[in-house]
Amino acid sequence: MILKRFLIPLVIICSGAASGFAQDAQKGQEIAQRAEAAGNGYGDFTVQGDMTLRTAGGATSKRRFAAQNLELNGGRNTRYMMVFDWPGDIRGTALLTHSFDKTQDSQWLFLPAAGRVKKISGTGRSGSFVGSEFSYEDMVEQDASSYRHVWLRDEACPNGAGTCHLLQRTPVYKSGYSRQAVWIDTNALRYQLIQYYNRQGQLNKTLTMRSYKKYKGRFWRPSQMTMVNHLTGKSTTLAWKNYQFNVGLQPSQLTREAMTRAQ
Repeated sequence: MILKRFLIPLVIICSGAASGFAQDAQKGQEIAQRAEAAGNGYGDFTVQGDMTLRTAGGATSKRRFAAQNLELNGGRNTRYMMVFDWPGDIRGTALLTHSFDKTQDSQWLFLPAAGRVKKISGTGRSGSFVGSEFSYEDMVEQDASSYRHVWLRDEACPNGAGTCHLLQRTPVYKSGYSRQAVWIDTNALRYQLIQYYNRQGQLNKTLTMRSYKKYKGRFWRPSQMTMVNHLTGKSTTLAWKNYQFNVGLQPSQLTREAMTRAQ
């Protein structure tokens, strides 16, 4: 009888905890899906940008690039290509990403000096993208189906006014990260900050997105994204400008063959 007295409350507590976690997981997934949907429907766009690499000692170097993005299948799939055009030693280097709904993305890198296209896969996805603090997997779409999300709480946004949803997400596919903490503002569902934890559970990097601008009366895009590596003290900033929407991009312009011709 005494044992029964203890077991019944324990079962109730465990059931309640499991139910609460399931509700938080569902809420987290729904928030991520709504944030993804808020950014979809743009059709296609081109954009220009600068990449600034900063060492732990404060020395900087800059690169310039152009990018193209095309939605396919009603926004369920996307094709994205970034091509560097300055300085000369990196000119023509290109990264192509094909993103899919509920399937792992595919990525390829073209290095003009080698004259060949290299597929990025496996552990290579966690490697540094052209010497920056962004890895290849950091350069893919924020696809809700690529993560398992759990809502933790709502709190003040870490880098500005307003309230943010704080979610924890774990990658569905093989990743260099064990988990990520994500802050999404409750007003416009814009990503504000992401903390990346490595496979050892250490806080590895933090990505901060700033200076959002609205395009076409609907689509919010950050003008600046800064990735800080807490283990090395290095950082990389991507500054975006000259967005052009609905320019008529075709799938044939965002292929492995097209990479070799991009300048």
